[in-house]
Amino acid sequence: MIMRSTENPDDAKGPRLTVRRRRLLLGGSVVAASLLGQGLVGSSAPAAGTELSVGKVDITPPAGTYLAGYVADAPRLSAGTAAALFARCTIWWYAGEPHVLVSADVLGFARGLHQSIRRRVLGLGLASENVALTAIHTHNGPVLSDKPDPFIAYGMDADQQAQVRTYSDWLAAQIVRLVRDTLRGPRQACTLDYQVVDQHFSYNREELPHVESDVPVLTARTPRGEPLAVLFSYGCHPVTAGSQTMFDPDYPGYAISQIEQTTGVFAQFLLGPAGDQDPIGARNWEQRTRRGNELAQVVTDAMTRPGRPIVGPTATHYREVDLPLDVTLTDDNLTRMTEAHTARLTNAGLPGFYRRHAHQMIAQAEAGTFATSIPLPIQAWRFTGSPGLRMLLAGGEIVSGYAVDARERYGGTSSQVLVAGYANEVPAYVPNDEVLRRPITYAGGIAGDFPGIAGGSMTVYGWPGHFRGKPTTDSPAGVEQTLNAAIRAALKAV
Repeated sequence: MIMRSTENPDDAKGPRLTVRRRRLLLGGSVVAASLLGQGLVGSSAPAAGTELSVGKVDITPPAGTYLAGYVADAPRLSAGTAAALFARCTIWWYAGEPHVLVSADVLGFARGLHQSIRRRVLGLGLASENVALTAIHTHNGPVLSDKPDPFIAYGMDADQQAQVRTYSDWLAAQIVRLVRDTLRGPRQACTLDYQVVDQHFSYNREELPHVESDVPVLTARTPRGEPLAVLFSYGCHPVTAGSQTMFDPDYPGYAISQIEQTTGVFAQFLLGPAGDQDPIGARNWEQRTRRGNELAQVVTDAMTRPGRPIVGPTATHYREVDLPLDVTLTDDNLTRMTEAHTARLTNAGLPGFYRRHAHQMIAQAEAGTFATSIPLPIQAWRFTGSPGLRMLLAGGEIVSGYAVDARERYGGTSSQVLVAGYANEVPAYVPNDEVLRRPITYAGGIAGDFPGIAGGSMTVYGWPGHFRGKPTTDSPAGVEQTLNAAIRAALKAV
């Protein structure tokens, strides 16, 4: 066990933690990164083809830290760790240019935390479109700042939220250090190949026909064809373990550990469009192990046979889109919303998080600070091949309908477009019109008592209302039309 170093001033702001830090870097000749100003990325002697660097760092908090993922009137306090939590970094160097993908075993990053990490990572000399930060969305990870709202979701008081901010600041410093160290670490020449296998323990909890079964597998190999690293994905909520009092990365983390133990390669996971996808069966440790093993097996089997050759990333794109809420800031509407929230505040029959949400919304109404839209990052990376691969990295808990639309435009399956959610920022569930047409739905954020104000997931995330739909052809564009247009533009840009 290695104590956390405080040589970096950023680290000195973090909690006093004892953390196991293991960094796996691929062998091969070390290529020193040149320094340009304060950055780490140089422009000299770009290598032909693709090279690979990988790294990881243990981010497990100590026992006594609060757990995220399940709404409660009092926060869950961790009693320890079932399996360590990690942040992982893969860097694909194409023609000497680095493309950085970071994943962390946490529920999700709010806007402030993501922007802080991105700003500091870009200070290493990276282009913004070449940096992606993702969360595996485990529901037995640490509470992070802002989203879901710690007061609304977990009933956390000011002192408890201060602990959350301390860990969040420390986590940000660890991720920046991980990227820096991986940039400085060894690179190894590699080839890339891509294939799609399948798994079937997911179902659509909104009772819609879309069920995620694709398991995209992107494998990096030595020039002789030996596996070096694997990136894989699946669209299913990481809740197989259920609500526990132990930190655990759920089925994605278990699958990663099994792949690494079995094959000796570095493994990383991207969560697919899981906003409406839940695991079949009970929720306990046995189920987490079973589903993790099943996913690991199909990925390791896929790695034994080369997929379709691809090269890159050869093109990247980053943009943000404002998604409209069904909320207006007229005096009449503010009055109506305040009355509705006052009724909720005094209704003892409602869940505690509804009443805590009402308390926050009344304060916002009095200050006139209601949000009427939510910004969402959208990112696309292109790998060249025949027919090639577009990787879409969407923020938020996007539902599967968005992946269906994207895939239909690029071949019908994940063979040509890999769709991941929970990327960069997770401000809310992001439903489409299919979900919003359902009368009461958690993912859609629609409630039965006052349909015009937030319900379900939108209360947990601390927003005043649900996303705007498009009920008729004459209605203005809603969340589905706005987001699909941004997704198509991002994919077209690469």
